[in-house]
Amino acid sequence: MIKVLYAAAEVVPFVKTGGLADVAGSLPKALKAQGLDIRVVLPKYGKIPEKYREQMVHIYDGVLPVAWRSKYLGVDSLQLDGVTYYFIDNEEYFQRDQCYGYEDDAERFSFFCRAVLNLLPEIDFWPDVLHANDWHTGLIPVLLRLEHSGDSRYEAIRTLFTIHNLKYQGIFPKDIMTDVLGLDWQYFQNGDMEFYDAVNFMKGAIVYSDCITTVSRTYAQEIQYEYFGEGIDGLLRARQDHLVGIVNGLDYDVYNPRTDENLFETYDVDTLDRKVDNKVALQRSLGLPESRRVPMLALVSRLVPPKGLDLGMRIFDELLQHEDMQLVVLGTGDKVYEDWFRGLAWRFPTKVSVNICFSNTLAQRIYAASSHFLMPSCYEPCGIGQLIALRYGSIPVVRATGGLKDTVQPYDKYTGQGNGFLFPNYNAHEFMFAIKKALSLYKNLQLWRQVVENAMRSDYSWTKSAQEYRTLYEDLLVK
Repeated sequence: MIKVLYAAAEVVPFVKTGGLADVAGSLPKALKAQGLDIRVVLPKYGKIPEKYREQMVHIYDGVLPVAWRSKYLGVDSLQLDGVTYYFIDNEEYFQRDQCYGYEDDAERFSFFCRAVLNLLPEIDFWPDVLHANDWHTGLIPVLLRLEHSGDSRYEAIRTLFTIHNLKYQGIFPKDIMTDVLGLDWQYFQNGDMEFYDAVNFMKGAIVYSDCITTVSRTYAQEIQYEYFGEGIDGLLRARQDHLVGIVNGLDYDVYNPRTDENLFETYDVDTLDRKVDNKVALQRSLGLPESRRVPMLALVSRLVPPKGLDLGMRIFDELLQHEDMQLVVLGTGDKVYEDWFRGLAWRFPTKVSVNICFSNTLAQRIYAASSHFLMPSCYEPCGIGQLIALRYGSIPVVRATGGLKDTVQPYDKYTGQGNGFLFPNYNAHEFMFAIKKALSLYKNLQLWRQVVENAMRSDYSWTKSAQEYRTLYEDLLVK
């Protein structure tokens, strides 16, 4: 049985700030179902709900060196859905209001990385593969090689590092090399950790890991080009033989329109009239005119530049003036986008509902109610919105980039194949053309039902992707 220790800075259901938590919460469960002995390790944040904290068993007390200082290290354990979770405890570092965004993040997460490796003798679990995720865990492959060489138990461990978003690399001033990380300057001077005269956690992981994955096949290719490469495309090209793209899956137990308690009406591919009931109920709750036939376009997103909102700002006024449609927006982000969408709702009060907030219940109701789901992203490593939309029968209109390109297939009315609409270039006119094409198809009830059925029957559960990860683990162990 393959043994895997999966390290992540956030994991559903304990703590979540983004899509990393969804993956870290669902992939281990899928791998466990395939027969692996997989365990998960994360920081014990103060914001972890009390119902989980009460179930934790304290298994270790000790101290851990952080360069020249010594810090308290505690380890708690919890079993949930057949998976064992370990929580790295240090209240000085993790008993805070937020997970990230502090001046001492380099120290906090270097402590976490070192703790992950040092806890192995205490829990008597020696993984075959240590699977690290994003910059917060980027030092794990580095420290494994630099601080545990000569110990056969550690030397047998293989490392896999997953890039969820290359834009966030964990870049810090170079003086942390000795003062915080406790590493020799030679590993900065030889380029392993150096990035434009700063320390880069993710770069270190890419240099020292046995295998690197990212969250879609297309993104794995894109990040080897300068436009998407965020300054380390050359390193990624140099390691392309060890770089693999595996598209993220979706937890079908959590996202299921047949059982989702957030919906006004549950439904499935055989009861699509009840999907329309969700639209009418949402129209009523948001104060929009009630109509079973008007198309409802949805935008559920962080309101930030990479999500392609600049394209929407150039076309939504024209679309709303000339098309019979409704637009529902949910999200928070940059003030310039929040204010612009509020203005759009003011200009089109009978066609637009803008909700500047985060509400999981409202998000699920929008997925269920909407006919079209918009994701005009500038780049998208994988994306979860389009996967949920497909599951709920909301047809994605997306830019052909990253995971969007890998999961949304263009609909062809002649063959009946496909589950959405794509546009290739980051261009407002192309985005508008794709929306108009999707709105035109909506008018044909027979063809529209076909594309909705295609979408809901698309399989983006974790089963296939988990098998790909299992194969990667097996390959690492025979090399």
